[in-house]
Amino acid sequence: MSIKTQDTPNPQSLKFLPGKPVLGTGTLDFPSPSSAGCSALARNLFEIEGVKSVFFGPDFITVTKTDEDVDWTDIKRHTLEAIATFFESGDPITTPGHSEDDDDIVSMIKELLDTRIRPTVQEDGGDVIYKGFEDGTVKLKLVGSCTGCPSSTVTLKNGIQNMLQFYIPEVGNVEQVEDEVDEINAKVFTELERKLQE
Repeated sequence: MSIKTQDTPNPQSLKFLPGKPVLGTGTLDFPSPSSAGCSALARNLFEIEGVKSVFFGPDFITVTKTDEDVDWTDIKRHTLEAIATFFESGDPITTPGHSEDDDDIVSMIKELLDTRIRPTVQEDGGDVIYKGFEDGTVKLKLVGSCTGCPSSTVTLKNGIQNMLQFYIPEVGNVEQVEDEVDEINAKVFTELERKLQE
């Protein structure tokens, strides 16, 4: 089995293309080992030293490493082995989850995200995950290589917000939702930046 690798705009993330469908449709984000309960492949990838997060797309897997001091060589070799072994085993990528029914505006937002926005973001090895819609605000989470990528906020505000507002007048704005883990990282990072500037 030949698995190709591809760089992403985020130097910490690498995209692996097994040449076979991964999820077929949709994406799944595993920001931490504890989130990988529904996927044996994700759990195997988290066992590789230096892997920070794992992300599945329709036909690719994005692996993000913990920091720039960690060398890609070992991670890449182990990831290729883990993916090849997993696909040879024939096990399902995930065990089933669930989805709740949405009202019209929400299903329009989701459809636009799925058909117009996510394919573009997925080309860069990332994705946009719908997190909610309240009081005219669409809440989205950027994952995969988009996590912490400097251009992601611009993408979110200009591209995604404009498109959603154009098609769905009820959308007032788009907000990036960060999980608690991300917020903690951001706080630590801001604190570190402040110290470095003193």
